[in-house]
Amino acid sequence: MANSYKDTMNLPTTDFPMKGNLPANEPKRLQAWEDGQLYWRVLEKNRDGEPFILHDGPPYANGPIHIGHAFNKILKDFVNKSHAQRGFYTPYIPGWDCHGQPIEHEVEKKLGTEKMRELPQSTVRRLCREWAERFVDVQRDGFKRLGVNADWEHPYLTFIPNFEAGNVEVFKKMYLDGAIYRGRKPIHWCSHCHTALAEAEIEYGDEVSPAIFVRFKMTTVPAGLEAWEGKLDVAIWTTTPWTLPADDAVILHPTEPYVAVEHDGRAYIMAQALVEKLVAKFEWDDAKLIEGWSATGTELEGNRYEQPIFADQGEEGVFIYADYVTMEDGTGIVHTAPGHGMDDYLAGMKFGIPVVMPVDDDGRFYEGEGIGAGGPFSGMEVNEANPVIIEWLRERGMLIMHEDMHHSYPHCWRCHEPVIFRATNQWFVSMENTGLRAAASAAIENDVEWIPAWASNRIGAMVAERPDWCISRQRSWGVPIPVFTCGKCGETVATEATFYAVIDLFYAEGADAWFTKAPKEYLPADTCCPKCGAGVADLLPEKDILDVWWESGVTHVSVLQHRASEGLRWPADMYLEGSDQHRGWFQSSLLTSVGAFGKPPYKSVMHCGFTVDENGEKMSKSKGNGVDPADVMSKFGADVLRLWVASVDYSHDVSISDNILKQVSDAYRKFRNSLRFVLGSLFDFDNSMCVASWDDLEPIDKYMMARTYALLRDCENYYDTYKFSGVYRAGYDFVNELSSVYMDAIKDRLYSEAPDSPRRRAAQSVLMNILEVLVRVLAPILSFTCDEVWENYPPAIREAEERPFSVQLAGWPARDDFAPTLPDDNGRMDLERFAVAMEVRDVVTKALEEARTEKRINKSQEAAVIVSLPADKMDALTCFDASVFEELFIVSGVTLREGDEIACEVVSAEGEKCPRCWNYRELGTNADHPAVCKRCGDALDAIGFAEDAE
Repeated sequence: MANSYKDTMNLPTTDFPMKGNLPANEPKRLQAWEDGQLYWRVLEKNRDGEPFILHDGPPYANGPIHIGHAFNKILKDFVNKSHAQRGFYTPYIPGWDCHGQPIEHEVEKKLGTEKMRELPQSTVRRLCREWAERFVDVQRDGFKRLGVNADWEHPYLTFIPNFEAGNVEVFKKMYLDGAIYRGRKPIHWCSHCHTALAEAEIEYGDEVSPAIFVRFKMTTVPAGLEAWEGKLDVAIWTTTPWTLPADDAVILHPTEPYVAVEHDGRAYIMAQALVEKLVAKFEWDDAKLIEGWSATGTELEGNRYEQPIFADQGEEGVFIYADYVTMEDGTGIVHTAPGHGMDDYLAGMKFGIPVVMPVDDDGRFYEGEGIGAGGPFSGMEVNEANPVIIEWLRERGMLIMHEDMHHSYPHCWRCHEPVIFRATNQWFVSMENTGLRAAASAAIENDVEWIPAWASNRIGAMVAERPDWCISRQRSWGVPIPVFTCGKCGETVATEATFYAVIDLFYAEGADAWFTKAPKEYLPADTCCPKCGAGVADLLPEKDILDVWWESGVTHVSVLQHRASEGLRWPADMYLEGSDQHRGWFQSSLLTSVGAFGKPPYKSVMHCGFTVDENGEKMSKSKGNGVDPADVMSKFGADVLRLWVASVDYSHDVSISDNILKQVSDAYRKFRNSLRFVLGSLFDFDNSMCVASWDDLEPIDKYMMARTYALLRDCENYYDTYKFSGVYRAGYDFVNELSSVYMDAIKDRLYSEAPDSPRRRAAQSVLMNILEVLVRVLAPILSFTCDEVWENYPPAIREAEERPFSVQLAGWPARDDFAPTLPDDNGRMDLERFAVAMEVRDVVTKALEEARTEKRINKSQEAAVIVSLPADKMDALTCFDASVFEELFIVSGVTLREGDEIACEVVSAEGEKCPRCWNYRELGTNADHPAVCKRCGDALDAIGFAEDAE
């Protein structure tokens, strides 16, 4: 017969292409979203919904976005869109950190250090602002390309007047409350960048340092060692020989016993716990313990020794004690220079030890012969001085031993050079004066949800152990410390009136005015020094600027409070940044908020890990293992990058590489092709064609409807708990089952039944429900693709006048939206019952594959199967007709029989191959269509198909 039945089949048709060509098409969709004001329309739709405010942490505006930026911003977009899709009001104001050393450093690199030092501060600030503005635009374009919804045209920038004034508002409150003070303390100092650094501006890297054991000659003799007068030393250990010119004490443990060891005619005091180890290390073969003498650190307190560098000038050091001295390394006695370390400083304060600081801003010893200068090492850079000092000690017989040690050492986060501890006059936030440490710790424990929960322990330990916060920086580009100094007596002048005057000045003209106007031009005329009475004309503005972590830390005022009229609120519902921000932005925001207002600025904090390569190694230019998000999007598209973000556990470091992205791209194709099949199968469907009741569905349809509702519930739970990888996994598993099981099984129904066949409309009803759920629950992740799906809905549906132009305006599916209506148990019973059939399917599929391999069959429709089942399985499946299994297994005949285990025998199907549906059936039962099976004959009648006359 010459008839071709292809044109009588309901073959899928859709304009949704198999290949998304995302790199080319996504920018067009972005433009459509912008033209249609999608961000604002989503806000308007949810205007009356419950607010959810995710407050954006500001990245530095000093270069194009990197993969870490993309990872973080996409996660934020997941949070916002998953809330907006469910009706929350989600204004999102992006921001940039535009002040501080990172940007000033880039300008300095461009100009050269010498030229930059010659420029007036106003010019430097202008150049820094221009640099920041340039990269705000660059980064904004990068973030928009990711598909992130935000108020991109009205971001917050830390150099705008409104924002700068917010710094002073918080400073005023904390200063007047007594939390901020000026003091001389050791802080991290970068000699290269010439500025103090906070703990959050420190990164740790491996260094090799000289560890030396040195003998200091005692000038007093502890009771019991009188016989050793003039021959008595204290053995100390240090990894910073360059700090010896500032030595003025040695620290012992208060309760550990110390003993004296005789060697080469002298006695050396050291910790008893370390004697055996040290004698072996020093190779002191003649060493012996001086019997009958031992003393604790507390008992030795007050003894004195010759200062190691300046003994010829009569300088001495003193014995003190502290709990932090350990018995793990060294001699149990630590040389201390309170100006070069916070622990030493705090210990020295308890005993009235003076702070000696012989090192200048460049990290070089001051010129001079006395203590407080470099003495024999005057003018030398401290690290260059290390070997010189060691040799100097060796020549004088003071060096016991020198060895190099590998250890983690603090480096400047910007220039990556090792830093030093150096006592300078700085501004600090006290952790104790106003109870800030206790209040912040209580807020961490009681007032904030940490995601993941264990993060509370991390930030809690950091706050519990952190020193006072150094908030002053010796740079040009930033917000100045808003206080004044009396030019006559040096007293600090800072009152409520002066603070309000500065706030008004910054609102009106920005912080630049601080550097161009005299205080008398904006301070109240009656402002005077509280100590000497000098007038406003004698006041000098503070030269230091605020730490950038302070600036970003007050965004809860400068953004959340100042822009409350735009729908923002304080505190925010969430802060979300990298895990390093527990010591950075999370902490600075917490301290300024609790310090000023007594409450944390956020209700929840979520952190993400770092991006690393596929081997778990940190990305760097030198290794060539970096991944540029622009390159990813030009090759794969933003939706593949977004899908990668959803696929990983963001709470830990995450790997990314071209190979990983190729795997994600394969997963993306699974989603896309499944959605394409669904769209193509619904080309002639609209909602009026949906079957009327649950009972009109086939068993496999009920199973898939129940699975769809379960997917919706699971995704709701995953979004609620911010487990985006759960959404990805649930969605991927669902479309995998959809394509490999359900779509395979119902193809015969969809293609071969009459268009209006109840069985075909039942399958289409299920597919419509699946589409309505998938396109919405995946939209926060696959934003571009789901919008493309939305555009390619069945014609009758997408042409409805009330239909929104984007799926992001389509809301969230609800139980009542399912059609037909779900039963009271949401299909749980049908799901459980059909799960047995799915178990049997696995066995049948394997048997069919073996039959194909053995060349007994080609297509599964050529087969019939005889399935053996245990009694309990048989009982569970007797409610189903054989046709249910024929459709599920895609075979032409199924026989069930009882057996000991699930087993399958494949035999040849009875009947003949129908030329229209390719199933093996009895042919010729329809007189008008004798060449096809009964079902196909009925379908041909329904569409009025006439056979060709012979």
